[in-house]
Amino acid sequence: MVQLQQVTKLFGRFAALRSVSAEFSSGRCYAIFGENGAGKSTLLRVIAGLARPTSGKVVFDGPPEMLRQRIGYVAHASMLYDELTAMENLRYFGALYGIKKEEQKMVAAIRAVGLDPGLERHVGDYSQGMRQRLSLARTLMHGPEILLLDEPFSNLDVASARDIAALIKTLRDEGKTILVVTHQVTHVEGVADYSLLFSQGQLLRSEAGTAAARVAGPTREGVAS
Repeated sequence: MVQLQQVTKLFGRFAALRSVSAEFSSGRCYAIFGENGAGKSTLLRVIAGLARPTSGKVVFDGPPEMLRQRIGYVAHASMLYDELTAMENLRYFGALYGIKKEEQKMVAAIRAVGLDPGLERHVGDYSQGMRQRLSLARTLMHGPEILLLDEPFSNLDVASARDIAALIKTLRDEGKTILVVTHQVTHVEGVADYSLLFSQGQLLRSEAGTAAARVAGPTREGVAS
């Protein structure tokens, strides 16, 4: 369980988050919608511990010393090393999580996202969709309980997005707590248990399924956001 208690995040005078209170349970997927600048990415960064709340707090169940191992975070930017192959990237990041020699976990993570662990191309030659898949593999390999995914469907074709949605559903059914920031309602239909609608740093609505997103109506991209 993750609980936000009146969380506010200021950047100077700009309020990226305004007194946000919410609770996220294990075995549930939460889709987070809102216009650009609504505070969605900041929300994930605060939960991940990459940004401190200006006021309020984030509460986790379980021992705080294990928190880093329990969270997996996929940023909108891939944060991969272009001069390395997929496996070399995972070996590097695996060392940060103490799983440097556990190659089977890295291979399993790469296969789970639909990539070939034997592919020796440098990541700099990958398509944006392949980079997005590898970013997700990097996040999965240490077995986090809490997954924070910022636009995981970005740059994926329809078939690839469907595969990632199916993987997210499997992870949810395994008991993980999953927060997904997305502009694409269709990708999380049948996957999201709840949807949260943000605007100007405030949580406006929280509904079952994707109902909160559909309240927002169409955006310039042609989908609810």
